[in-house]
Amino acid sequence: MISDKQFQKELDIIIANAIREDVGDGDHSSLACIPADVTGKAKLLVKDNGILAGVDFAKQVFAYVDPALKMETFITDGSPVQHGDVVFHISGSSQSILKSERLVLNAMQRMSAIATKTNKYTELLKGTTTKILDTRKTTPGIRALEKWAVTIGGGKNHRFGLYDMIMLKDNHIDFAGGITPAIQKTLGYLKAKGLDLKIIVEARNLDEVREIMENPGVHRILLDNFDYEQTREAVALIGDFCQTESSGGINESNMREYAKCGVDYISSGAITHSVYNMDLSLKAF
Repeated sequence: MISDKQFQKELDIIIANAIREDVGDGDHSSLACIPADVTGKAKLLVKDNGILAGVDFAKQVFAYVDPALKMETFITDGSPVQHGDVVFHISGSSQSILKSERLVLNAMQRMSAIATKTNKYTELLKGTTTKILDTRKTTPGIRALEKWAVTIGGGKNHRFGLYDMIMLKDNHIDFAGGITPAIQKTLGYLKAKGLDLKIIVEARNLDEVREIMENPGVHRILLDNFDYEQTREAVALIGDFCQTESSGGINESNMREYAKCGVDYISSGAITHSVYNMDLSLKAF
């Protein structure tokens, strides 16, 4: 994964771009009827049930828009919430609160939904050694927020992008001329470039698992669209050679059965691309 410094840079970009997109040359609704020196107070109200995420991000948004805003937090990221809970109070310039409102709500609603779904999946895997992973199937422009929400919900982050891990999937393998050529070319590329990146290789069947294991330097084998029996056989075959990951057609109904097969990880795009926003609102009081 990327460094904390680089991750923070991604967050800074998201905030700056979102405020630019939303505010433009001014929040004319507020500027038209609220004097610049008027102060006020608002509360973040929960109107749903689930796992809360995005509180720390909201702090960054308010600080970016107006460092003089004061935030009093009552519920922190990762906490279970229910309808009627008050997460925080924000006080200061009324114009600044209104300028921040939509970005805070959009981000927290989305992040909380992802954290809630991720938490549900982690609960399904309790008692096994399998961890849930996210994917690159994220909303363009806000990947950092969605991956942050996954960790708040108890999941693990996969690679952040195309640049921080090697992942040789079916198309890479086919374009490269096969599994062994793809791995050998990759190892040569990493050495030539002086890069230290982990290598994941996708297997479509047990024969491909065997071929992958003939090559050194593989960090994890991705078992794509394997059934339970094939997964158990693959895990036994791989042993301590490298990590294992299952993906493809895995959902709430069969996730635990795949975990029982002994894989180290299950990756799921659904925890980021198939969620319904948690209902939150920011109310003046």
